[in-house]
Order: sequence, then C-alpha cells, then structure tokens
Amino acid sequence: MTIIPTILKEVLLIKTVVHLDMRGTFSEHFSKKFIQKALGHKIHFCQDNLSYSKKGVIRGLHYQLHPHSQSKLVSVIKGSVLDVVVDIRKGSPTFGQHITQELTDENKLQLFIPRGFAHGYITLSEDSIFHYKVDQYYHSESEESIAPDDPSLKIDWRIPKSKWIQSKKDQNHPLFQEAIIFDYKKNFYA
Repeated sequence: MTIIPTILKEVLLIKTVVHLDMRGTFSEHFSKKFIQKALGHKIHFCQDNLSYSKKGVIRGLHYQLHPHSQSKLVSVIKGSVLDVVVDIRKGSPTFGQHITQELTDENKLQLFIPRGFAHGYITLSEDSIFHYKVDQYYHSESEESIAPDDPSLKIDWRIPKSKWIQSKKDQNHPLFQEAIIFDYKKNFYA
C-alpha cells in the first residue's frame, strides 16, 4: 500500500498493491499497522458497512458530531463512484474545501476520511457496491449533513441533479453555512 497526498492533508488516498498471476489477483485490503503509521495515532475500526446503489444514487454529505464522530475508510467492491470529502472544521486552513476522487473496482483506491469531514458519493456506473469501515457506531442523534448541491461548495458530481436518486432525508439537508460543524482545534481522537 502507498499513500497519495490530497489537498486535504488529513484525508489519505491509499493505493493498494495488487498481485496478479494465472489464478487471478490478491491484495491486502486493510492493514491496521499501515493505517496507524500513516495517521500517526491509533484507530479502532468497529464496524464494516456495505451499500448497493444504482447509477445516479447520491448519498451524503453525511457526518456525525463529537463525541460520536466517525473516521471512515472507504472503497468500491463493484462499479464506480465519485467520492466527495468536505473539510467542515471551522478554523482549518482548508475549511470549506473539498476533494473528489473516483473510486472503482479496477483502480483499487481507498480514501481514509478522518473525523471532522463530511462525506458523500454518487454512483457513476450502472450499479455499485461501496464498502466502508467506521471507528464509531452509528448514533442517530449525532447525525448531521450538508446539501450536496450547495452552490457555495461548487461540487461537480458529474451527473446532473435531474438524474440524481436521493432518499427523502438526503433531499432536505441544510446548506453548508447553516450546518453544525466542528471546531478545528478540538482533538476528536482524545
């Protein structure tokens, strides 16, 4: 595995090494030792989640507030998605900035999204299976979100909004400037 830097310093893009031979492929999908060394602190993932989505399904932008905030390690098992991460830590040098990264079953890229960032994705292929590890359990009272079409964020989702498929809940997220956000100076891992 190797780390590819992103403009959001704390968000890690991870390239998995794939070994190919006549039988097929083998890759190490997750290494706690590797991720902890890259992060510089311990992390304890407690749950793995899978979601199946059709083309145009958009999920997000989601996050949970402290003390139930979550780090995520995300990848695609099948298909292709555009993954989006937004820095929502007030006072951060990259506050309000975002990155987009296409994750596919072919490129084998993963994104580590730390606490203090909003996350979402849209399925670009006919369907997708999205995998993510989290280091905190879901806590509905701590769940927050931001409208994925907020004009101030200027996110290019690659699929026009008229073709989006969203849950009712995801259609009613607040704009970025109205959202409850994180304090950059707070240590979310203490």
